Amino acid sequence: MINLRKKQPIVRSNAPIALVGGGQIGPDDLNLVMIRAETVVAADGGAAPLVESGRIPDAVIGDFDSLQSRHKDQIPPDRLFPIREQDSTDFNKALRSIDAPLVLGVGFLGGRLDHQLAVLNTLVERQDRPCVLLGEREVVFHAPPRIALSITPGDAVSLFPFRRVSGSSRGLEWPIDDLVMEPGGQIGTSNRALAEVELTADAPGMLVMVPRYALDQVTQAFLSGQTGHWPAREE
Repeated sequence: MINLRKKQPIVRSNAPIALVGGGQIGPDDLNLVMIRAETVVAADGGAAPLVESGRIPDAVIGDFDSLQSRHKDQIPPDRLFPIREQDSTDFNKALRSIDAPLVLGVGFLGGRLDHQLAVLNTLVERQDRPCVLLGEREVVFHAPPRIALSITPGDAVSLFPFRRVSGSSRGLEWPIDDLVMEPGGQIGTSNRALAEVELTADAPGMLVMVPRYALDQVTQAFLSGQTGHWPAREE
């Protein structure tokens, strides 16, 4: 459902929503997210790969500085939602404007490092908006209060703190219990699964990276309602 009222989410759904950006998109990436979501939203220039694939986005959100007229003209005007301020990225504008149990994002990883860092920062900033990003080799998400995943033993499970955060784990080669992780300090990249992995976090701020094949597991974990959720940050 599209909401036209200001200061309210632009798109609402009780099911996962696919969000497409204008970054690197692998050959199967669009299909992987679109078969898992009925509603498809584009963040600014992310409308281009959708239109070129034959799928008109249900909504386009952003400052429209990357949306070329040859693509924009194919989209009904009532699906265009410009947000002109320049204090946030198009990914941020789109994510904060979607109200759904989960957002599946593609076209936000790879390419320019500064763009990727801004995207990852938004995952933490918008801690109340569950979002899973599909990368070339992994999926990335902001750790909820708890999550359990069946990762093949020996495969990588990486944790990276964007804020000071602690937690606990089961099924990791190097447990995180009693560790305090923070930017510029202790991090948890290149850990490995030994068995089913269970993670808990005592506060928002931790990013989790697991193999790409775990996309459906991560999706189902969030949709199960068993992960818990973080409240919106005060602005």
